Amino acid sequence: MRAMNDFILPDIGEGIVECELVKWLIQEGDVIEEDQPVAEVMTDKALVEIPAPHAGTVVKLYCQEGDIARVHAPLFAVDDGSDSDSDIDSDSDKTGHGEREDDHAGDVMTVAAPACSTAQTQSAASQAASQAASIQSDVALSGSNGAATSPTAAALERRSRDFILPDIGEGIVECEVVTWHVAEGDTVEEDQTIVDVMTDKALVEITASEPGRIVRFHYAQGENARVHTPLYAYVPDEEAEAESAESTESADSEFTAPERKQEQSERLSENRQEGDDKSDNKSKQDGRHEESRPRIPAAPAVRRLLREHQLDIQAIAGSGRDGRVLKEDVLAYLKQSEAHETDVTPDDSHKVGAAAETDKADAEACAVASDVASHEVRSSRLESKAVPLKGVAAVMARRMVQASTQIPHFHYGDELDITDLLALRARLKVRAEQQGIRLTLMPFIMKAMALAVIEEPILNARLSEDESEILYQGTCNIGMAVDSASGLMVPNVKGVERLSILEIAREVGRLTEAARSGRVAQADLKGGTLSISNIGALGGTYAAPIINQPEVAIVALGRTQRLPRFDSEGNVCARDIMTITWAGDHRIIDGGTIARFSNLWKHYLEHPDEMLLSLS
Repeated sequence: MRAMNDFILPDIGEGIVECELVKWLIQEGDVIEEDQPVAEVMTDKALVEIPAPHAGTVVKLYCQEGDIARVHAPLFAVDDGSDSDSDIDSDSDKTGHGEREDDHAGDVMTVAAPACSTAQTQSAASQAASQAASIQSDVALSGSNGAATSPTAAALERRSRDFILPDIGEGIVECEVVTWHVAEGDTVEEDQTIVDVMTDKALVEITASEPGRIVRFHYAQGENARVHTPLYAYVPDEEAEAESAESTESADSEFTAPERKQEQSERLSENRQEGDDKSDNKSKQDGRHEESRPRIPAAPAVRRLLREHQLDIQAIAGSGRDGRVLKEDVLAYLKQSEAHETDVTPDDSHKVGAAAETDKADAEACAVASDVASHEVRSSRLESKAVPLKGVAAVMARRMVQASTQIPHFHYGDELDITDLLALRARLKVRAEQQGIRLTLMPFIMKAMALAVIEEPILNARLSEDESEILYQGTCNIGMAVDSASGLMVPNVKGVERLSILEIAREVGRLTEAARSGRVAQADLKGGTLSISNIGALGGTYAAPIINQPEVAIVALGRTQRLPRFDSEGNVCARDIMTITWAGDHRIIDGGTIARFSNLWKHYLEHPDEMLLSLS
């Protein structure tokens, strides 16, 4: 069978993720040469000609003229003229059968030599006849089994489909493969977790789109996978069942009558040896008993693990469906066996005692060097090492460099007197706790910001990619930077202008918990319009935040301090002061705009009772 390869549309420009297919320069069935132009596509910058990667015959065109083609997605299929493994195996079965028989004969002679040496009482002619029958039978069986297994594996490979890594976040073009939860050869169910990938914002679980069997992985753990490229290959259940049925029929048809006669003659020869060697008779009975036992389901990877450790699958209790033995079952069995072997037996007790006395003498001898050892321990607390920058940290580094170099930042600082706001929060805190909500200052800060946006909507806008338009957003989605174990994440609360204080507090609690565990939903990371960095929670007073693209503003909240201030009558009093620093995109926001916006936001926070008048 011919091998059909998909041509994946390559990168055709920086930041370009799709293009319009203007014209096909080939048709299905055409024979093309390497580097021959095959299509013309239009990006937002130019008309690009796509060349053929290699020679072959065009089998299928996946897009029509006028369609939008995605970068890293299949564009057309080409037959490169090479044969698949199954056809090669089939031809060799037909043309080189004599050589295969010789090879198998040599293998059988090597394996069967010890068994033949046990039959000392047989004549030379009888031994030769028995060996010849055994060789012929094994050749027949080996040929039939090879026809059943090798073409089946090749056919499954031929029937496999590629799972294309979907969009996993706004602006994300690649991610790191963190953990594969399955192995090649495993059977998976629909929506079963296949792999964890790390973007610049969160740890994302990729699930199976349909039930089937995993054929191969296109990426190893730790590698970066590109969005819209094949992540792994699998065979759907219906395809696997159809191939299994065809393989069974083929194997049955190839097991011919002469081969059955050869097998019967081998069995008769073995039966004649039963009276000469009782141990051989017992092993044959065990072998027939083994064949009569029902087959325990297990994945090929699990059976390979069993062979590596020389374990009997019958001895392991399967925890999967229908008694399927899983990889975890084998590992648990191995761990239990190791623990059993390490138990101290009564015969070894005197050895343990002698070893203990030896250890005591060594300890006394080493006591002299205790000061030196303690010095070495103190000096080894620091370690020189190189740690690769990857995952959230790597992408955050790139995005921060991009934002700081492309956006002209304008900073604006001020102080907030939140004494009255803290008093209001203290009164409402008990009421919120009765509803299971933790009430912090963040919901009040977000609500006041959303109300100020109504007066200055430019703070809730963004600049188009070609910098030709200002795009005003219809909702105020305020993000908050969370310092998680896997890196900085900025989930956002959607539609703050429509939510109550308690509703915002509930969302803040949910997003904070999800971010710190690294399991933020992609919907919670998309669509942010403004961001808040609460650096003051860790102790900072002032900060110069970097804007979270494509947003145009971010505010950093400093630590709240109890400081002396003058009241309206000139008396010194203690007030709760919070420092804030705004960063704005100076391409569309000027100093006067951000000052007016900040003053209105500040007024709502310093006079929270007046905020009620603006609530809708």
